[in-house]
Amino acid sequence: MLDVKRIQAICFDVDGTLSDTDDVWVAKFTLRLKSVLPWFHKDKLLSFSRFLVMAAESPSNLAYRMLDWMHLDGPLGRLSSSIAKKNGKPHASSFQAIPEVIPMLNALSGKLPLAVVSARDESSTLRFLAQFNIQECFQVVVTSQTCRFTKPFPDPVLFAAKTMRVQPANCLMVGDTTVDILSGRRAGMQTVGVLCGFGKEDELRRSGADLILPSTADLVHHLNIS
Repeated sequence: MLDVKRIQAICFDVDGTLSDTDDVWVAKFTLRLKSVLPWFHKDKLLSFSRFLVMAAESPSNLAYRMLDWMHLDGPLGRLSSSIAKKNGKPHASSFQAIPEVIPMLNALSGKLPLAVVSARDESSTLRFLAQFNIQECFQVVVTSQTCRFTKPFPDPVLFAAKTMRVQPANCLMVGDTTVDILSGRRAGMQTVGVLCGFGKEDELRRSGADLILPSTADLVHHLNIS
């Protein structure tokens, strides 16, 4: 059960929470599969692509955590950015926002300190914020390169809380995966799981989410903010 009275600041994940990464990846997979399997019906390709994206979530997180433990996530992130620049694609603006999440952020901005806590690299995280002109909504932006360890370790959300000058117990972590929920709980925060991304309700519930919502945009209806 979420204790709304305790909430003095909010940390948001990006992929699947603010950014509609799920549908973007599904669309990309479907397009590529269509080029090699042109005889398959589009609906079947779409269903299979969604299955691939969902199935890849846990292995992807595991792989990223291993890179993090070996301190290779930062160098690889910088290498990826360097390659993108050499290919002439440093500023792609192809992000999609979760429906109604931008108005929600604008409504919350100035009323509560807000933070981004993402496992993305800094460059792509900042491009997402810039595309929707929401940089000013956040007091701090934490990425995969900010702390020594990223989610599901508590380090990134603790860094965000410290920067916002709010005790972790009075912060709320909002995310779509068990990685987000575990990171928040290990930091002593309340957590909200959202179903607009990669996570499933049962696994978010098992991870200890205090509240589960259909979409991040629904959060504003659960806060006592006028």
